[in-house]
Amino acid sequence: MKHLFILICALSFSVGATAQPRANDDGTVTFQYKNDSAHSVMVDVQFAGRKEMTRSADGIWTVTLGIGENSKSPVAPDMYPYCFIVDGVSVMDPKNPQYFPNEGFKNSLLEIKSKDGTLPHDIRDDVQHGRMEYIRYYSKSLGGTNQAVVYLPPSYMTDMQKKYPVFYLISGTTDTEEVYYKVGRVNYILDNLLADKQAKEMIVVLPYGNPSKLLIAPPATGMPQTRFGGDVFSKDLINDLMPYIDNTYRTKTDRDDRAIGGFSRGGNQALYNGLTNLDKFSYLCSYSSFTSTDIPDVYDHADELNKKIHLFWLGVGTDDFLYGNARDYMEFLDKKGINSVKEFTTDKFGHTWMNAKYFLYKTLPLLFNKKAAEAAMKEAQPAPAATGQEQQFTPGVMARLFPKPIISPEYSEQGITFRLKAPEARKVELDCEILPDNVAMERDSDGVWSITRNDIFFETFEYRFIVDGTPVADPSNMYLSPEQGFKYSIADNPRSPFNFASQGDIPHGRTSYDLERNEAWYTAPMPNGRMVMPSFIQLVPGEGDTMESWFKVGGADAIADRLLADGKTKPCVITTSTLEFMQGMNRMPGFSMKTLKADDYRTWSERRRALVKLLLDINKEQRPSFPGMGGPGMGGPGFGGPGFGGGGRFGGDNF
Repeated sequence: MKHLFILICALSFSVGATAQPRANDDGTVTFQYKNDSAHSVMVDVQFAGRKEMTRSADGIWTVTLGIGENSKSPVAPDMYPYCFIVDGVSVMDPKNPQYFPNEGFKNSLLEIKSKDGTLPHDIRDDVQHGRMEYIRYYSKSLGGTNQAVVYLPPSYMTDMQKKYPVFYLISGTTDTEEVYYKVGRVNYILDNLLADKQAKEMIVVLPYGNPSKLLIAPPATGMPQTRFGGDVFSKDLINDLMPYIDNTYRTKTDRDDRAIGGFSRGGNQALYNGLTNLDKFSYLCSYSSFTSTDIPDVYDHADELNKKIHLFWLGVGTDDFLYGNARDYMEFLDKKGINSVKEFTTDKFGHTWMNAKYFLYKTLPLLFNKKAAEAAMKEAQPAPAATGQEQQFTPGVMARLFPKPIISPEYSEQGITFRLKAPEARKVELDCEILPDNVAMERDSDGVWSITRNDIFFETFEYRFIVDGTPVADPSNMYLSPEQGFKYSIADNPRSPFNFASQGDIPHGRTSYDLERNEAWYTAPMPNGRMVMPSFIQLVPGEGDTMESWFKVGGADAIADRLLADGKTKPCVITTSTLEFMQGMNRMPGFSMKTLKADDYRTWSERRRALVKLLLDINKEQRPSFPGMGGPGMGGPGFGGPGFGGGGRFGGDNF
């Protein structure tokens, strides 16, 4: 029913797309987008900027682009964010499954693959791949549940005695914790380096750089922070995330075995926290960034600093809007007598993730390799002399890049308010999967369209805006439904017991996504010191869904965590796998497997209710347990992990 509804909507609006972007043999790229109702369409792509598209008689808008004024120069193989500008409104490509995770802008990803498979981030069949785990942990510094993504090297699940150094790698302003995975592809870059014996094995932790946004009532500030010290992120990193990682995974905890780095704001956060915690870090990396020159008791002790830091690595593009500030910081370090490696690019379009990937590729071989790091530091050159023409990151630039945010959806006593700024639009509607019809929104004097509903307050659902006939994801909502086609926004009341924001200090399981096998796994926290034979739940994605949908929209991990903490269910493994490899387990005592199909239900609210019922039913089953199998670092699809227990109550009426 859901997909019939989507099809009817698509046909009624005459909106669709013919294909993903096509990389041509001459190095150009052809973009196509079908929209019968649009008056003007542009493509906005990182290698060419905004370019007008031409409409054919059948409503297909097309343009072919290369690099340069004549758009004929070949586009280098890489990954490029892009979107369509439809009558002034930014729209993702509805036919492209790859997208850029972000708090604000909604871009699709164009991947131009290398012909010879030599890009650092190529997904190579001849290498073993590491494991990506999504973690949740209670942060006392935040006063709520925080999140991160963890890369485990290929040997982690086979050599159960080995411990690993840890690299904390932070994304930029408005990025989520997923960006260094889905756009920066740190896992594939490191997989390839390990296969070629060019890097040391390590665990990589991808924190979320703006954790305040996860609170039930996040601060409504327009400007992102650029100064650090005493902030929530820094406190959480040192006092909450790092202890969680060391308690959950097999890590080495000496300063010689920890590195920290980041892109843009993440580079600022990395340098500040690294320089102020040299008892914990000895490798510092900044990609397209800089940090404060006013950090007490740091820069005035160059000899001591140089002895403690094995690698101080700074990279920036000369065409980056942060180049002037980054160059000034490098010169400041030189004048203080503080050694640093400096690298510059000129061909990666400025402040981009092409640069972020390149810098990461250059530094990973130096981490936890004292000999290589020391050699790089000895060969370091001084900062280039200032010309007076360098771009500078001024308050004006910041105000232009980060205007006052539109809050949507906003939960209050009045209900849920949805907002979209579209000053040129003639008509805007809310299209919601649990409402029978679209609902008209009202425009204010600033060009912001809004509507408040109190009848869907406790539901979890997909929604979008229809702007003069064009479907648009909510640009203010960081949560997108990871579907194959159009990416709906997700409304999920943060006060719901099945939303991580409201769960408090409870144990959490771990969720991993295997892109090669196209399957997702959730493993519940186990009782301390014992492994309970878990129930296995197979969640079958619906038509058009991906392996992530049951978790990112269906909230399977949040539901299981809450019910476990409240003693309403028993430990389980939830997966989208076909479970073919488990056929031999059917003979094991206590083995149980249940299946839930998304397409058996009309909406995500109904699917969530069905999963809650299934988990409650599991609580009635008797499960055998085995002593001495719990604790950090067990895995499998990950048996073991954080301890089991916790308080809280299950709000049964607010499914």
